[in-house]
Amino acid sequence: MTGYETFSLYQALKLHFTNESYDFFKYNGKSNVSVTAFENRRDKYHFYKLSRRLVQKEDMIDFIVANFVEDEKTWVGSLLLEDAEVNYRKHQKVIQSMSYNFESECRDLFEGLDDPNSILRVGDDYPTLLRKALRKEVTIETVCLLNNQMGFVPVWSKKIADTIHWPNYRLKLLKYAAFLPKDDVKYRLILKKVLNK
Repeated sequence: MTGYETFSLYQALKLHFTNESYDFFKYNGKSNVSVTAFENRRDKYHFYKLSRRLVQKEDMIDFIVANFVEDEKTWVGSLLLEDAEVNYRKHQKVIQSMSYNFESECRDLFEGLDDPNSILRVGDDYPTLLRKALRKEVTIETVCLLNNQMGFVPVWSKKIADTIHWPNYRLKLLKYAAFLPKDDVKYRLILKKVLNK
C-alpha cells in the first residue's frame, strides 16, 4: 500500500466511525481526498510509515478499525505507537475467539434470570447490559451480536434520555457491527442454547 492509499483508508474509516451518514461498505471505502490534498498535509509521513507496516489492504483495515474501536478520534501518529499494535493484537484475539466469548458472556449475563429481557429494560438508569458494556464487563462485540439477534438499540435510542455517553456508544456500536462476522445462525443457536439452560 502507498501512503496515499493508507491515508484514503484512514479517512474513510474515520468518516465511518464518526459520521452517522457515511457507510464504509456502501461507498466501498472511498472518500473525497485528492493526491494533492494528501501531499500538502503536514502528517503525510506518518501515512508513509504506516503503509510500510502492513502491506495488505485487509490487514490495514483491521488495524485501523481495531484502533478506532478503542478511540474513534485516533490520530494517525498514535497508530505508529506500541499501543496501537497492542490494540490490534488484542482485537485479533477477540475476533478469533468471538463465538466462545459470546457464549461465556451470555452465560454470565443471563444466569439466574427468569426474564432475559430484564437486562435490556430502560428504567431511570441505563439498562443492565449497557452499564456492563460501558464498564467493559461485556465486550462491544457481544453487545453488537446480541443487538443483531434481539434488535434493542432502536428501543434504547427512544427511551434513553442521556445525550452524552449513549449517542457516542450507540454510533460506535452500529458502525462497528458492520465489521463483525455475519454468521447470524451460529450466534442465534449459541444464544438459544444459553437461554434454554
